[in-house]
Amino acid sequence: MTSTWTERYQHSMMNTFGPPKLTLVKGAGAHVWDVDGKEYVDLLGGIAVNALGHAHPAVVSAVTEQLQTLGHVSNFFATEPQLALAEKLLALLDGGPGKVFFTNSGTEANEAAFKLTRRTGRTHVVAAQQGFHGRTMGALALTSKAAYREPFEPLPGDVTFVPFGDEQALADAVTDRTAAILLEPIQGEAGVNVAPEGYLAAARRIADTHGALLWLDEIQSGMGRTGRWFAHHAHDVTPDVVTVAKGLGGGFPIGACLALGHAGELLQPGNHGTTFGGNPVACAAALAVVATLEADEVLEHVTVLGQKLRDGLAADPRVTEVRGEGLLIGLTLSEDSAAEVFASAMAAGFIVNNPTADRIRLAPPLVLTDDDAAAFLAAWPTILDGAFS
Repeated sequence: MTSTWTERYQHSMMNTFGPPKLTLVKGAGAHVWDVDGKEYVDLLGGIAVNALGHAHPAVVSAVTEQLQTLGHVSNFFATEPQLALAEKLLALLDGGPGKVFFTNSGTEANEAAFKLTRRTGRTHVVAAQQGFHGRTMGALALTSKAAYREPFEPLPGDVTFVPFGDEQALADAVTDRTAAILLEPIQGEAGVNVAPEGYLAAARRIADTHGALLWLDEIQSGMGRTGRWFAHHAHDVTPDVVTVAKGLGGGFPIGACLALGHAGELLQPGNHGTTFGGNPVACAAALAVVATLEADEVLEHVTVLGQKLRDGLAADPRVTEVRGEGLLIGLTLSEDSAAEVFASAMAAGFIVNNPTADRIRLAPPLVLTDDDAAAFLAAWPTILDGAFS
């Protein structure tokens, strides 16, 4: 029973996340099952990670075959999956020549990018309020939320936070000593805040004026999540640095720091490293994800289905705003009832996320079916009834 598993968790796991909401035992597609046998439609996707859902045969096959061939070699050697994935990511980024550094997670990708910015000879970084870039000390220094930062201060300094989407505030904060501007095209952790029209283009101009790098954190918004390979492609902007992770490996831990042009030359031997980053198994998993998204025309599906979900969610008057692109969706409730909506949805067999008191976030597998989306929309008014009553 769930209570038994929860007790085991409390006795053996550090209390960094609080008690788990569920103990899950298996998954298939966009569905998961808990230890009591109850089935759920997973509309969170491991927080935008499980791009192909659970137990997708392409990922299972790729990982199995690679493990039977070559599992790990360290960073002293290269492997074919590593090189193929680096080349593919740069092609998908479509920003010209560049270089890739592989990591095991998003926060590690941001650590690599943070160190890369220091190689410019400058230390100042301008980042956005409500942004989230990870929990390691460097990434945390770039994250504005006081509750995350304050218990671990002093953190690496010389970071200025400005309101997200405010072009004038950004222009006022960046100077000739600024190493980089760090932005998310869509702020996922804050409840899905989308960059206003023209904002990223303005950030590019401001960075160029002061000789700073434009660094875009696409850890949550990248790899097809918005119906494009990268969310910034909708803004016709070429960044200097892009960090990715989450959906890249479809559930297998992998991240990457992509640097274009001269930024790709800033890290040199001895400047940074990793034992597991670029592991051939992780790279094989990521290649399988990308190939499947391409072959099955999933990005078009993401665009169409995402619009249907946003329209359906917005139809209820208890939802005051719906934001997002593709299958990264955020909505604001008319009351601070997000925790109650989460619980009501789970009781109805749907997993959603409540990042703030009045916001719900959806980041389901990109292979979410039309039927599953329709079932959720049909249940949505009843879920809200259970939360608002």
